[in-house]
Amino acid sequence: MTATGGVLTSVPALPTGADTAVRLLLRGDDEPPVTVPRDPAREAARRELAKRMYHENDPSWFQRALDAFWEWVGKLFDAASTASPGGTLGLVVIIAAVIAVLGALWWRLGTPRRRPTSAPALFDDRPRSAAEHRAAAEAHAAQGHWNQAVQERMRAIVRALEERALLDIRPGRTADEAAAEAGRALPAHTGPLRTAARAFDDVTYGGRAATEQSYRQIAGLDRDLERATPQLASSGTRSADATTRQGAAG
Repeated sequence: MTATGGVLTSVPALPTGADTAVRLLLRGDDEPPVTVPRDPAREAARRELAKRMYHENDPSWFQRALDAFWEWVGKLFDAASTASPGGTLGLVVIIAAVIAVLGALWWRLGTPRRRPTSAPALFDDRPRSAAEHRAAAEAHAAQGHWNQAVQERMRAIVRALEERALLDIRPGRTADEAAAEAGRALPAHTGPLRTAARAFDDVTYGGRAATEQSYRQIAGLDRDLERATPQLASSGTRSADATTRQGAAG
C-alpha cells in the first residue's frame, strides 16, 4: 500500500525472481550481479577463440615456415656481420669473393659428373663398317653436332682396328678397353688412344659437351692409325730369336 495524494492505492506484488533481480541491481556494493569461476571462464574463452571465424586471415603453414626461415637467415647474417672484419660491408665482400671462386671452378671444371660403375658397350646392336662410322661422323661435324661426331669417330677407330685384325671383334668392348688393347699393338699411339677414349666417355656418359677441337684431334688420330704399322709381339720374338742365333753362329 502507498499513499498518493492522500489516497491509499495498492501496488501489485512482483514475482519472486524479478524481485530478486531488482534487489541485486539496486545493491550499492561493487560486486557484479553474476560471477563465473576462473577455470570455466578460461575454457569457455578458449573454445570461443578456437572457432574458424577467428582464424580466416591467419598465415598458412608455408608462410609461417618461410617467415621463420628468413628470421633465422637475418639472425645468422647479423651474427656473421658482427664477427667479420668491416662489419656488413666486409661480409658482403667475402660472400662476393666466394661466389666468384665457385663460378670460376664451375666454368673450369664443368658440370660435376658421376662415372658409371660399369661403362656401357662402345657399339650398338647394328654392326657398321669403319667407313660408315666415318661418314656418319663427318655428317654430324658438318652440322656442328660435335658430341655425335666424337662418338662416331671413336667407333670408326675401333672398327678399323678390328677390320685390320689388330683387335678381336667383341661387341661388348668399352672405349677404355679398346684403347688399352690397341695401345699394345700400337704403343706409339697409346696416349692419344686413351685421350680419345676419355673424350668418348665424357660425352657419352659424363654429360660433357664436345668441341670442334676435340673432334679434330680424334679425326687426326684416326688418320694416323690408318698409316701406322703395328708392333706385334710375335715379330718381336722372331727378331730376338734371330739375333740370338746370329750371336751363337758368330
